[in-house]
Amino acid sequence: MSGEKAILDHLQRLAAALDRLAPALPAKADFARAEAFVWQASPEGFLPVPHVNRQPLGLLKGIDGAAQQLLDNTRRFARGLPANNALLWGARGMGKSSLVKAAHAEVRQERRLGSVARGVPDLKLVEIHREDIASLPACLGHLRPAEDRFIVFCDDLSFDKDDTSYKSLKAVLEGGIEGRPENVLFYATSNRRHLMPRDMMENERSTAINPSEAVEEKVSLSDRFGLWLGFHNATQDEYLDMVKSYASHHKLKIESGELTRGALEWSMTRGARSGRVAWQYIQDLAGRLGQRL
Repeated sequence: MSGEKAILDHLQRLAAALDRLAPALPAKADFARAEAFVWQASPEGFLPVPHVNRQPLGLLKGIDGAAQQLLDNTRRFARGLPANNALLWGARGMGKSSLVKAAHAEVRQERRLGSVARGVPDLKLVEIHREDIASLPACLGHLRPAEDRFIVFCDDLSFDKDDTSYKSLKAVLEGGIEGRPENVLFYATSNRRHLMPRDMMENERSTAINPSEAVEEKVSLSDRFGLWLGFHNATQDEYLDMVKSYASHHKLKIESGELTRGALEWSMTRGARSGRVAWQYIQDLAGRLGQRL
């Protein structure tokens, strides 16, 4: 009997050691904790964002057409109606990521003001970093059984040579046997319309046995986005409109002519006119005026 007891003790210690070595099961996500989360690939989980860094939709100037299309698409999704994945592409600093965050806040606020009954699914924003895009299927696996509706957002999405993670993204968006969950929509921003550099696509064409097929495989990723929204460089009038809108919203104490002269000089030193340049000027101006934003 003593021998059997010793064996049993050894087995129990071995089982306890294996339990300690085994990775802990991921805790079930509590999406009631916040309106926005950041997906963490390892260990898997959703980190709540107490305060989302965003601007009100009304302050985003020069992108009215794109804003209205994204708003309409987001409203339909929030109501449980069919909606498209969206790719916001084009000039840097023109408010692509700002629009995604502002549209989420706008639609969520509209639903709250519309006296949405308790129990109706909420609209959440989940950011996934570019380097974690290969873990997107795992992320969606957690979101699929949830009651809320989710916009999964990837900022500055692009792929370089030898990067094969775009293939898993293609299958997740459309094409896989599971498909995209009904309660999930995917929004991405990129400076590239087809998410890949032109020289990469041209290299594929020059080295492939069938050049057209090689290019088709690369371009087919952007085709998974039913809604393409292009952003272009701002004109001088649009840029000044952005600056004046920010200055008025934050009640900066400066004369209109001086504001315009300063904004134009700032844009010339940066060599660009965009919403990002306008906001950077406003931050510099507010600091010099001793005012908080």
